[in-house]
Order: sequence, then C-alpha cells, then structure tokens
Amino acid sequence: MKPAELKRRLDAGEAIVVIDVRQDWELEISKLDFAKQIILTDLPLRADEIPQDKVVVFVCRSGGRSMQAAEFLAVQGWPEENLFNLDGGILRWAQDVDPSLPRIY
Repeated sequence: MKPAELKRRLDAGEAIVVIDVRQDWELEISKLDFAKQIILTDLPLRADEIPQDKVVVFVCRSGGRSMQAAEFLAVQGWPEENLFNLDGGILRWAQDVDPSLPRIY
C-alpha cells in the first residue's frame, strides 16, 4: 500500500491496524504515533495480537522487513487480502506524507 493511500484511508476513518516492525532505536529516530510496535523477530510470539479480520499494514524503514511480516502471517493463515506492506516504508511516508520526519537514516 502506498503511503498516500494509507493516509487517505486513515483520514477517512477506516479501522486499519498499523504495525511497525522496526527496532526501538529506529523508533527514536522516526515513528508513526498511530502504529503499534511489534519487532519483526518477536512476531512469531506476538502474532495473536494482530487481528485477522481487519486490514493490517506493516511498516519498517524501507519495506523489506514489513514485507517479511506480511508474508509470515499469510503463511500462518491470516487472510492475504487483509495484509499489506507500506510501500517504501517510513522513508517513503516521510517523503510523500509527512516531511517533518527524517527522509533518510
């Protein structure tokens, strides 16, 4: 999902769950206040915290780890049509939606 689409859908009030899979030190640099952090390596132990009946968008720095998270849950049985990766990650969000965030780190 592209950042502009996520922003539009959140602004429209859609019940989208945003999961940030980055490390603590990365959130100190840049974070989305509406996202819940579940570090990628913790995902197998915390998958039950992620609803299967809602749209879920995973976020990381540039899109690689968040894609892994979505793929992992799909393999575990979450409906693929509900799982999304934020295209370009937080860096693209900073570029396209919120220029107050660092655009590189």
